[in-house]
Amino acid sequence: MSGHGFHVHGPHDHELEHAQQGGHGGHHDEDPASKKMTNQIAMFTAIIATVGALFGYMGGATQANAGLFKNNAAIKKTEASNQWNYFQSKSTKQSLAELARDLAPTADDKAKYQAKVDRYEKEKGDIKVVADKLEVDAKEWDHQSDEQMHQHHRWAQATTALQVSIALAAIALLTRKKWLEYAMFGAGAIGLTVGVAAAMHL
Repeated sequence: MSGHGFHVHGPHDHELEHAQQGGHGGHHDEDPASKKMTNQIAMFTAIIATVGALFGYMGGATQANAGLFKNNAAIKKTEASNQWNYFQSKSTKQSLAELARDLAPTADDKAKYQAKVDRYEKEKGDIKVVADKLEVDAKEWDHQSDEQMHQHHRWAQATTALQVSIALAAIALLTRKKWLEYAMFGAGAIGLTVGVAAAMHL
């Protein structure tokens, strides 16, 4: 302790003094090739981590869109089902009107029921147009949901490849193995390629 005329150095104090003196002759000296490798890995990791964060965000967004579109499809299917139920009720009424027309004792009664039959037929046609349109809309929403889920899987695959690349970068930095650095670049390239495919909806 310095108050009693001497000072005890910790290991970190020695390293700081060593660094201040230029670090000459120490066992922590890095050769230029090793330093270059370290810088490359650090720069690559920073870029890949940033791109991976963007891919992760896009993956979450497409998953949310897929759920929203699937919900829209369900709503349209329900509306179409309601229209077909309405269509069926009109068909039932039309059948009853046709039966009443056939059993009507007078021409006036027959004409009255025939008018109802004609009205129900027209209403059924209008309802069918609406129901068919709703079914088309439901299929379109389903299709868009499937596309979004496919894109989500692409973003997820790209993000996973970039995470593997970052893990390989950490191992390469610790072991100084050149083949791990190459594997890191390879995994990163795969991740970027899949990400581009996701962006292009492939």
